[in-house]
Amino acid sequence: MKQLKLWILTAIFIISGITLFASFSDNEDNPYEQSDQASFIPKAPDYADPTMWTVVNDDSEGIGADIFYVVSTWEEDWTTEDGRICHYADVWNPEHRRRMGDLEINKVAAYMSPGNRFYAPYYRHTTIDAWLTQNEDTINRRIKLSMDDVRAAFDHFQAQRDPNRPLIIVGFSQGGRAMVELLKYISDETYSKLVAAYVLGYKVTNADMAACSHILPAKSETDTGVTICYNTVKDVRYAKPVIAGSDICINPVNWRTDDVPATLHYTQQLENETHELDITVTVSPEHHVLVVSGYDGAEYQPYKDLINVGDIHSCEPWLYSECLKKNFAARTKAWRTTH
Repeated sequence: MKQLKLWILTAIFIISGITLFASFSDNEDNPYEQSDQASFIPKAPDYADPTMWTVVNDDSEGIGADIFYVVSTWEEDWTTEDGRICHYADVWNPEHRRRMGDLEINKVAAYMSPGNRFYAPYYRHTTIDAWLTQNEDTINRRIKLSMDDVRAAFDHFQAQRDPNRPLIIVGFSQGGRAMVELLKYISDETYSKLVAAYVLGYKVTNADMAACSHILPAKSETDTGVTICYNTVKDVRYAKPVIAGSDICINPVNWRTDDVPATLHYTQQLENETHELDITVTVSPEHHVLVVSGYDGAEYQPYKDLINVGDIHSCEPWLYSECLKKNFAARTKAWRTTH
């Protein structure tokens, strides 16, 4: 009987230990912190609600494209009134939407929407804290919910738009990750309408391309059905693998994939000072990043030793805005010529 009691007690300890280990393993960042499963998940967006969108229809002639834009990361981890941590933006929080809209979406729409129809959903993007871990497992686990929102938004967008119009999809940073996931998600029929996908400030890997026939690296200024990808650094040693560990890159100034440099004429605004710069932009074919000289990216302050530290991550939608605007028109014209 004593042996039976000892066996039962030992079994309880073993089972308890397994349970405790499993709860620790749920959170690889720190096993003593609250697990993701216990964190607060904001209410899902309702994409039938106009509040969940920024829409600009500026294609009066009907010869432009439909642009689907996904915003980058604007929130840090935050805590609810009852003490639960949240790893996601809350689309029903006006302040969260304001940051996404006023600080990025509206500014991007100012140069992307002319001649096009522009659509940008608000979504429960993963907070910057996941990216600060530089741990792919953490990022991949948390970002599933964010990507579910993007897919739901895209499905609603597709259901509302004219399916015969050309399509451009664009995203910056976390939004760039969303572009990679959308390319894997869309049907062949939808892909046939794709002018191009623009992955700004994020990576496209060989594994992504092997997993998805819709991901074809752009080779020139006007090829269509392709993916444009670039990340900007001051030196190749500053490329962050979690963001810029790409296997493709194209120069958005001269639209070449080799190391032939291009000169970008750029007006830099620093407080009350204006500087006219000639920036040299060159692809590193070995590291698949853009290397710039003649530009320090001083507009963008370093953030927690992750971004804007040798890389110039925050510049991606802005530094090349005129190049991107012209390229949207050129690729859309090329698409319409062949369809």
